[in-house]
Amino acid sequence: MNAVVFAAVIGVGIGLVVGALGAGGGILSVPVLVFVLGMAPHDATGASLVVVGLTAIVALRHPAQQGNVRWREGLTFGAVAIVGAALASRLSLFVPERALMLSFGALLLIVAIVMARRAYTTRLEENVKERGPTLAGQPSEPESQPSRLALVLAASATGLLTGFFGVGGGFLAVPMLVIALGLPMRAASGTSLLVMIMTSAAALLARIGTPTHIDWPSVLIFAAGTVLGGMAGGPLSAKARPSSLTALFAVLLAGVGVLTLATA
Repeated sequence: MNAVVFAAVIGVGIGLVVGALGAGGGILSVPVLVFVLGMAPHDATGASLVVVGLTAIVALRHPAQQGNVRWREGLTFGAVAIVGAALASRLSLFVPERALMLSFGALLLIVAIVMARRAYTTRLEENVKERGPTLAGQPSEPESQPSRLALVLAASATGLLTGFFGVGGGFLAVPMLVIALGLPMRAASGTSLLVMIMTSAAALLARIGTPTHIDWPSVLIFAAGTVLGGMAGGPLSAKARPSSLTALFAVLLAGVGVLTLATA
């Protein structure tokens, strides 16, 4: 019981991350379910999809109200991603657990490096805007339109990789939406929650009929903590600089990646 309570407390922290960053809670919930609650890795990846989906549903409300959810891009991105998520979710069950965790940790470190670079360039852009006054009446540059090819490739990669690792999709959807489609960080964070709902549902449904076992009482208590944190995390994103959100996301990914590699 103490482990379950501790997991619920950690769940609140994960919910804050999901709500504020749009980051897939699975990148933290999987290690918690494995190392704190003692679940087998494949069972933990299935259980984390429940946590991710419920948290994303609650956390989506705030960015949607703030206009930070690109519904068309998100639904299109998610529709492509769920195909790969469902297929990869089934295929991952045939991979040895240690190999699964090692490849997961390596992937997180790669994405962390990319996002750290993005945080640096975003901070430079913010500094330029703060120092230099804009000309009155000068129109802002139009936002670049996403390439259809980039959308398909990014969504397919997100669906395949997140379905394979069972973590919902946010940890890849955010950098994919930022880097491949050029969405601002806040819009990418909000839109990724929509993608997370779709991919986590598809990947979880794909586990029906498999040996995956979900300890529902423990998972639902853990999920309750993430939902509470998610409700508080949304307003936090509106108060932080985009570069700070990106940098925090990169640090989060790097930390979990190192932990995963060290304990696999």
